[in-house]
Amino acid sequence: MTTEAVRPRAARAPRTAGRRRRYAPNDTTRPAVVSQVLLTLVLLLFLVPFAWMVATALKPAAEVFGEPRLVGSSLRFDNFTTAWSYVPFGRFMVNGIVVSVAGTLVTCVTSVLAAYAFARLEFRGREFFFLLYLVTLMVPQEVMVVPMFILMQEFGWTNTYQALVLPWAFSAFGTFLLRQFFRGIPRELEEAALVDGANRLRVLVQVVLPIARPAVAVLAVFTFINYWNSFLWPLIITNSQDMATVPLGLNLFLGQQGSQWHLLMAAATISVVPTVVVVLLLQRHLVRGIAMSGLGGR
Repeated sequence: MTTEAVRPRAARAPRTAGRRRRYAPNDTTRPAVVSQVLLTLVLLLFLVPFAWMVATALKPAAEVFGEPRLVGSSLRFDNFTTAWSYVPFGRFMVNGIVVSVAGTLVTCVTSVLAAYAFARLEFRGREFFFLLYLVTLMVPQEVMVVPMFILMQEFGWTNTYQALVLPWAFSAFGTFLLRQFFRGIPRELEEAALVDGANRLRVLVQVVLPIARPAVAVLAVFTFINYWNSFLWPLIITNSQDMATVPLGLNLFLGQQGSQWHLLMAAATISVVPTVVVVLLLQRHLVRGIAMSGLGGR
């Protein structure tokens, strides 16, 4: 009797434990919900200025500073065409695209070469020179514009594309970002290519760069946005509207004869389009690169 009494109890014990596990609360649900709510609030916080800019671009001029409402009495899509012809905005867009694309390409090439040298090549004083390279990150641009302007003037490059591109095409940030990424690539892949007879440049192009494509995409997006939004250096180095970029063109809507706020917002909305296109084109590599490079906060 003792054995038969014990067996049902032993058989019932797993069922009771199973019920407890089945109805146990999920501890990961609450943090996930909280994080989603916080991310949604941050997203809305960033979208509010953009929505206000687009709404102002579609308002009549008399209602920009009228009643505080998001949508005007009528949607004035002609504000965009007026803003385009109010100043030579098409020329500003072309200049901005040429400078930003050229600057991004040159910065990516120089950063890749410098980062690979600091990550893989063995030479005397490598760490010291890399530290000097990083020190330049602490020098603000405002300190460099005067000697840089004098140097460009000596070269005869004032009011030219090369003056807008080359002075800032050697990025310590890009070199640091790519160096950290290159150091995470297994050396065995490069050694196998070297054994097969490939030189260092071929190893970099055919072995390292395909793996580092996400990190290069992150650098390309950041560099393009920096060139596109640059205001101080183009203001100093250019002296004509033919070489002015988009930020300088937006400043022309604020004049002594009055500020055309509705046209300014329309032009600003147009100026956002190239950066949005670049981010969308590189979105897949951008997300992966931020996660793998450590810029995502991990």
